[in-house]
Amino acid sequence: MVKNLYHQENQWKLLQPLLFGLLVLCSVLLYFIVSLMDPGYVLSDYNLKSLPTHVELGMMNPEAPTGVRLRRCGYCFLQQPMRARHCKTCRHCVRRFDHHCPWIENCVGERNHPLFMLYLSVQFVVLFWALRLAWSGFQFEASWTEWLKVNVFLLLAFILTGIFTIVIALLLGCHCYLISCNVTTWEFMSHHRISYLKHYDSDTSPFDKGICRNLWGFFCTCNSVAWERVYFRGTYNTV
Repeated sequence: MVKNLYHQENQWKLLQPLLFGLLVLCSVLLYFIVSLMDPGYVLSDYNLKSLPTHVELGMMNPEAPTGVRLRRCGYCFLQQPMRARHCKTCRHCVRRFDHHCPWIENCVGERNHPLFMLYLSVQFVVLFWALRLAWSGFQFEASWTEWLKVNVFLLLAFILTGIFTIVIALLLGCHCYLISCNVTTWEFMSHHRISYLKHYDSDTSPFDKGICRNLWGFFCTCNSVAWERVYFRGTYNTV
């Protein structure tokens, strides 16, 4: 029994570096995928005629209760779908625009946001694991002076890894909260300036369908969502 436990422990010790290396590789691959893929660029005028009648009337009628109209971008001159925004860095309008991330040098939008969340999650696991490895590598000495001489580089690595871990954890937590409410970072930060959100309280969203349905729609929906349909369904109480 003791032999088996010792054998399993040795096997786990051998697997740890391999698993850590695979996680690092996965993190790097996700970084390139998220940074190079199309985040959901709007490449042509939005087809309003494909939407239900009550949605089309709501978007085109300036006297509608919501006061929301189809917006034409002042930079690329394309009709924007709801929740889209023009990114001056990428020079494109992006569907369900969340933010432009300087770390990945790309926008985070409708198409790459779920993968961006996966990237953050893997990155957090890698950093937390690295933090644990750094902690276990400290050598204990008789005095603080001797300890600092021996562990100075490892201490610096531990501090830097700790800072990055906290930043990623906060970023991941904020995004999880916003996703559970079906709100983008742009909508959260600029709520008072966005035409379709002005008449809503800052703590409510017309796209909120409940935590479970919000998470399901975010992670399990592959096609583009007609947010006008969701928005005006709530406004006109249609099925």
